[in-house]
Order: sequence, then C-alpha cells, then structure tokens
Amino acid sequence: MKPLSRSSFAWVAAALAVLMIATRLFGHVGDALHLPDASMAVFFLGGLYLRRHLAFAGYLLLAVLIDWVAIREAGVSDFCVTAAYVFLLPAYAALWYGGRLYAPRLDGGPAALAGALAVALVSATACYAISGGAFYWLGGRYAQPNMAEYRARAWRWGPMFVRVTLAYVAAALALHAASRALARRRHDGRAARA
Repeated sequence: MKPLSRSSFAWVAAALAVLMIATRLFGHVGDALHLPDASMAVFFLGGLYLRRHLAFAGYLLLAVLIDWVAIREAGVSDFCVTAAYVFLLPAYAALWYGGRLYAPRLDGGPAALAGALAVALVSATACYAISGGAFYWLGGRYAQPNMAEYRARAWRWGPMFVRVTLAYVAAALALHAASRALARRRHDGRAARA
C-alpha cells in the first residue's frame, strides 16, 4: 500500500486518536456502556496506515496522557502504574512496527487482508507478552511471582486482549476493503462513461 496523502493521513490519525480516547478513557471511567480498550489495535493500525515514527511517539504520549487524566481527574485506580509501565513502549512498538513492516504488502486483496490479520495476531501476542510479563515480574504487585502463576494469569487475560485487538483490526480491514471496492466501482463507472 502506498503511503497516505496528507489529508488521508490527517483523517486516519484523528480517527485512531478518537478511538483510543473514547475506549481507553471511557474504559477507565465508564462502566455499563463502553467498548473495550482499542489501544492495542490503534497502535497496530497506526503502524499499518500512518507508519511515521513521530506518529508512534504521539500515540504513546496520548496513551500516557489518557491514563494520567483517568487516574488524576477521574479517580481511577493506579494499580497498573508501576515500574513496569515503561514496558508499554516496547509492547506498543511490537504492534506499531508489526503493522509498519506489513504495510507495503497491504494491497486490499483477500490474501493481503488475511496476512494483515495474521501479523496483528502475532504483534498483539508479543505486545501482551511484553506488557503482561513486565507487569507480573517487575510490577511489584505479586509477593512471590512464579512461572506457574504467571502462565495461569497470561492464559486467563492474554486471549481476551488479543481477541479484542483482532476484532478492532478486522473491522478496520473490512472498512479498508469496502472503501477500496467502492473506489474501484467509482473509477470503473467513470471509465465506462468516458
């Protein structure tokens, strides 16, 4: 896939930021009517569509700002903010750069879309392994961390985080395919009239 035009870049960047704010912030402070946190998907999709290193840094800052607001202003527990919080940088990088590496192969065909979903699966699994592992082993929240307990916790929570990420990525890829099909139809219609 070719890099986005300036206007498309701005639209995609804004849409991803709104998705992160709506789901990460309201996931913290909402209760009954909120969508699951889309942050992991936002980082993968950002790498896939936006690609720029500076955009990655911007989304990292946005994630930290959202967490700060949720804790400071909305009274959300800071339980997850430990020394391991810095490991969100390599965890989210696994998603961003997984998407970025796959981006040139995303041509809109079914095989390319399936490939993007497969890369998202691998990237989301790596992200959860880094962030969850860092929290468990380095977060200081568990008195006697051990491999058996870690595996049990990873098996309990990991699939949920990966599944949510894949659901958002699949929805975005379906939108991608639909918009490409619509653009082809418009192009073919103009060509037929000419």
